[in-house]
Amino acid sequence: MEQRALPSSVSSAKSLAHGEEVEGPRAVLLLGNEMEDFFENAAVALHLVANDGTILRANRAELDLLGYSAEEYVGRNIREFHADAAAIDDILNRLSRHEQLQHYRARLRAKDGSIRWVEITSNVRSAGGRFLDTRCITIDVTKKVEAEELLREQEQRLALTYHSAGVGIVEADAEGRLLRVNGHLCRLLGCTQEDLVGRSIFDQTFPSDVEADRTKYRRQVAGEIKSYTIEKRFVRKDGSLFWAAVTSSSVYDGSGRFHYAVRVQHDITERKEIEATLAQRAEQQAALHQLTEMLQHALTREDVYEAALDAIQRGLRCQRASILVLQGGIMKFAAWRGLSDAYRSAVQGHSLWSAADHDPQPVCLRDVEQAELPSNLRHAIRTEGIGAVCFIPIIEGGRLLGKFMAYFDETHECSAEEMEVARTIARQLAFGIERVTAQNATQRLAAIVESSHDAIVSKDLNGIVSTWNRGAERLFGYTAAEMIGKPITTIIPEDRQHEEPLILGRIRNGELVDHFETVRRRKDGTLVDISLTISPVRDASGRIVGASKIARDVTDKKVAEAKIQDSERHLQDLLAAIPAAIYTTDRDGKITYFNEAAVQLAGRTPVIGTDEWCVTWKLYWPDGTPLPHDQCPMAISLREGRPIRGYEAVAERPDGSRVPFIPYPTPMRDAAGNITGAINMLVDVSERKQAETQQRILLDELNHRVKNNMMMLKSLLSVAARTSKSSEARTVLDEASKRVAAMAAAQRVLYDTPDAINFGAEPFLSAVCETAKQMFPTAVQLFCEADPIQLPNDVAMPLALIINELLINAVKYGLRGNGHGTIRVSIRQNGPAISLAVEDEGPGFELNSVRSSSSGLRLVEGLVRQIGGIFEVSRHPSRCTVTFCQMPQEISLATKSSDT
Repeated sequence: MEQRALPSSVSSAKSLAHGEEVEGPRAVLLLGNEMEDFFENAAVALHLVANDGTILRANRAELDLLGYSAEEYVGRNIREFHADAAAIDDILNRLSRHEQLQHYRARLRAKDGSIRWVEITSNVRSAGGRFLDTRCITIDVTKKVEAEELLREQEQRLALTYHSAGVGIVEADAEGRLLRVNGHLCRLLGCTQEDLVGRSIFDQTFPSDVEADRTKYRRQVAGEIKSYTIEKRFVRKDGSLFWAAVTSSSVYDGSGRFHYAVRVQHDITERKEIEATLAQRAEQQAALHQLTEMLQHALTREDVYEAALDAIQRGLRCQRASILVLQGGIMKFAAWRGLSDAYRSAVQGHSLWSAADHDPQPVCLRDVEQAELPSNLRHAIRTEGIGAVCFIPIIEGGRLLGKFMAYFDETHECSAEEMEVARTIARQLAFGIERVTAQNATQRLAAIVESSHDAIVSKDLNGIVSTWNRGAERLFGYTAAEMIGKPITTIIPEDRQHEEPLILGRIRNGELVDHFETVRRRKDGTLVDISLTISPVRDASGRIVGASKIARDVTDKKVAEAKIQDSERHLQDLLAAIPAAIYTTDRDGKITYFNEAAVQLAGRTPVIGTDEWCVTWKLYWPDGTPLPHDQCPMAISLREGRPIRGYEAVAERPDGSRVPFIPYPTPMRDAAGNITGAINMLVDVSERKQAETQQRILLDELNHRVKNNMMMLKSLLSVAARTSKSSEARTVLDEASKRVAAMAAAQRVLYDTPDAINFGAEPFLSAVCETAKQMFPTAVQLFCEADPIQLPNDVAMPLALIINELLINAVKYGLRGNGHGTIRVSIRQNGPAISLAVEDEGPGFELNSVRSSSSGLRLVEGLVRQIGGIFEVSRHPSRCTVTFCQMPQEISLATKSSDT
């Protein structure tokens, strides 16, 4: 390619610029002129510096930049004009190594003392490797540096403000990821910036508040809204919550698209708490106002309870509530909400306070799991799902009426305001209960007064009638309209007029006139016998303002008293005619009456009002042991308030002779049931004793012969069993022998007892079991237990055979196969019924499946029917039970019923 020649001036300038030498005087001259003009008039500051730092030349722009003249600047060392010695040393060192400097920032000192920021671009001019000078371009960047400094200062101030602001500030991208967070938000959340940056703005949000915030943020990112404000809860690192008002504002890029969001979080927890507190207080006040309003209209206790339960749940924000009242010293549920029957049954009667406690205080258990409670109570509360509970006493005048309880599903710390609300509800509840009680009592009293058969009248201290009930109308014949406002002397006969001033005088002195019997005149003029009870009537200050009078017609009473006197005379005549010894005492045991037969039995005449407990001289038990009079049956009857039967005693006369007798002391009571004394009849049993002795001799002889016959029969059966060649016959004979042995055991107990009708269950069971045990393997353990009860002798033989058969069955099938095991036999009483139980360790059996193959069980069922009982079998445990009635007549009736 053909090259075009450059103009000489340009070519020369280029050559000079690159350190090339241009030959020719013309070129040098031309280049010199052009370069001189370029250097001197350049718009930028230029200077040349020798390798030792001496300024060789500077153009006008540089001199103007620093304010020096050429004489003041050129020829001096460049170090003198640099404000930073380290900077100029670095520049010169780098240039000495032929390095090029590009925009090296340094500070120059101007003539006027100001500092100019400059950027230096410089390189070295050399020739043949020899350092000639450096060529430097200096650009004034003072304003730029100041602007940068100002911007940096502003950025630092903004960053400091950002991180020190009293609100939480974050930047989030379109996905909601945190790009930047300030320190205040970190402190609010208890996290570091590292914990938060990169996470979602919704991660620390309370779960139920996330969706509302997310929905609005999506609209903001989509450009539908530029900003929004929302109140939500944040979850701190330690799990606690705080409320914040979040303002989310969009920041757009140059094209107007969403770039990121700046979200400012203001902590409004305190405001929310205040709002919640105010709302709660308003709700509490509304609950109390409603309670007061409803109590004014409550007619029954149930109305009061329902109003109180509403107030408790509303005012204390509890999930469940109950009201208990003190009845007979026991806390009982009166009303409740949300409580199960099992819980109420478990905690009924439990109370932190007793009826004797004065002014008891509320108790709050913020966490029932941590509270010190009885295990059964803790279990009941835990099962009910109760987290916290408050016990609030209901008090009236310092007296405990009951309590109400507020239940919370979670742990709950009651505030002072809540406790004051609870106390207020308790006071209102006590007032409501007492008001309804008093109102009902007043209504009942008014109803009683109005419906009373007695005449009930009130009058003032001048004797003027104030009230007049229907009983007074019936008794005296005057209507209330006729008597109210009239003097009471209207119904007092002339010969009794003096009584009224005396009665009013006693009333004015606060005395009670009780059971004053007198006569009054009816409207028709007839007289009526009455008994008056008159009481003072006081006003609220305690001042006596009148009298209340109850008048009872005692005409019938007078007649009855006369009849009683006649009856008492007849009774005394009757007692005197009875051949048995009879006497009476007062409630203290003093003799008040005795008949002639009592004198004959005692061999002495008792002293009325002096002798105590008995008319006899001395007393003994049948075995000859002395019996003190204050321990005799009559004394016991008076002390315990019951008739005494089944005792025998011996009376010794003054002459030394003795008489066996049976006493029949019986308390006597008045209409109110109070003991007023006792009557006793002493039956001489001398002749009966002689007959019993003879009868015992005959019974012993009979018992001996029956026992011998049974033993002989048992022996014959045993011999027959041993000698029989038939195994089936031997089995039958052996079982018959055992049954005879059981009958003999029952016979022995029956005839050893002195009672001809009943015998003791304990010796009976022991004798039968001991007889049966002799035929069992030695490794069998037999335990027998019986209540101390009397069994009718009609069941002796059947019951002995039943026990024998059940024991044989238990030994056969209830052992573990190796001859070892335990069998338990018991006789227990349950009310009028008696139960026999035989229990073993075997698998048991189904009665219906073995009845046809077991003759022993069929025998048992027949014997059970004979005594009118019920036979039952159970498998877990293996047990056979026979239940029968206690009284022989009941057995007889049951047997007849079964037979039909």
